[in-house]
Amino acid sequence: MATRMHMLSQPKPNRLRHPDRRSVYWLDELPRERTGSTTKIELTPRWLELCRSKKLYSPVTLSPIWEVGEWALRAVPSKQLCNLAQPRVPAAGWQPDRTLLAPLSRATQTAVATSRICQLAQPKRRQVREDSGHKSKPVPVNHLPCKASAHLELLSTPKHDHPKFEGERSVCWPVSRAARSHVASQRLLELSGPKERKALLEGYDPYVVSRAARSASPSPRIQQLCLPLPRKCCSK
Repeated sequence: MATRMHMLSQPKPNRLRHPDRRSVYWLDELPRERTGSTTKIELTPRWLELCRSKKLYSPVTLSPIWEVGEWALRAVPSKQLCNLAQPRVPAAGWQPDRTLLAPLSRATQTAVATSRICQLAQPKRRQVREDSGHKSKPVPVNHLPCKASAHLELLSTPKHDHPKFEGERSVCWPVSRAARSHVASQRLLELSGPKERKALLEGYDPYVVSRAARSASPSPRIQQLCLPLPRKCCSK
């Protein structure tokens, strides 16, 4: 106890005795004089290991031919390995690819086309208009069926104008005497003028009461809502 009291009774050391200190490694005494050129730092084994440069491995080109180990030469494949080594069997119903130039049979080579096949083999003949750029010999209409000729004749007929169609209006037309001597009314002049746009709340007076509001009479419901609640009224 006396030792503890004696230690606490000692004054605290003045750490500002050397105000011009230039290092944080000393407080109460001047720093030691340097004997070497630089500060010597001892590194831990882990730091030494991390400071070493990484080894760059040069790519080694392996030969495509390698030696087979002794145990690999003596190995005996299992039943499952032999099963997996078998080639895959094609699916049922699979047929090999057909050759591009298949040989023709003798019946095909000696076949004679019928009149219907010769008719279907002929290209379609289309009629070309006279004003088209490509001119060809028109096909006579008598070779076409009756229904096709009637339909083509109907489509070739130009459409007629409506009975009340008066034709296109001329760009310049005379102005009537009534239109030239017409005087615009006051309403027409008001509508033809540009719309006046004012800023927001320009000319607005919030204290002006409208005439309709001054002559309005409240309804019984409004008078009922204006009265205070009975529970808030104090009886005198």
